[in-house]
Amino acid sequence: MTGSIDTPVTVSIARKVRPGAEAQYEDWLHRISEVATHFPGHQGVHILKPSSKTHGEYVLIVGFSSYARQKAWEDSTERQQFLNELSEKNLIEGDTEIKKVSGLEFWFTLPEIPASATPNRHKMALILIVVVFSLLVVINLIFGPWLNVLPFILKLAVMVIGQVLLMTYLVMPAITRVLKEWLYR
Repeated sequence: MTGSIDTPVTVSIARKVRPGAEAQYEDWLHRISEVATHFPGHQGVHILKPSSKTHGEYVLIVGFSSYARQKAWEDSTERQQFLNELSEKNLIEGDTEIKKVSGLEFWFTLPEIPASATPNRHKMALILIVVVFSLLVVINLIFGPWLNVLPFILKLAVMVIGQVLLMTYLVMPAITRVLKEWLYR
């Protein structure tokens, strides 16, 4: 993980659940996620259910506004109690895989890339400049006539929200997959 102590941190936690324990594990996931939301700096949680893309594992993705706030959650007695419960109930099999990324690295992660590998920062910046510029051009070309009637702040909000959603869910996963050899060289 690179970046400063004030950089937002995203943690992904992948676990293989023991067959037949899925309902118990999902209950556990929802309870620990609810507790985590009350910690300072918590920025959201996503749960990915087992699929071919997650290699049959549950993946919990949790964001915090800084490394210090993520570390406070990680070291908390509340989290430790949940981990103890997970161990006592024997809900998982194999090792838990934890990956932390900060800042821009979030957009450049792939499940098949080792957790210790980090993409080249200059290449990440170059890709983001091209993607951000391209998306802004496309959004303006397609939606410009409708956006131009909005007040500036609202127009900017719509463009930023649209761009971030497109980058997070469509553009960056595809670009990272296509350019992974170059990025991690």
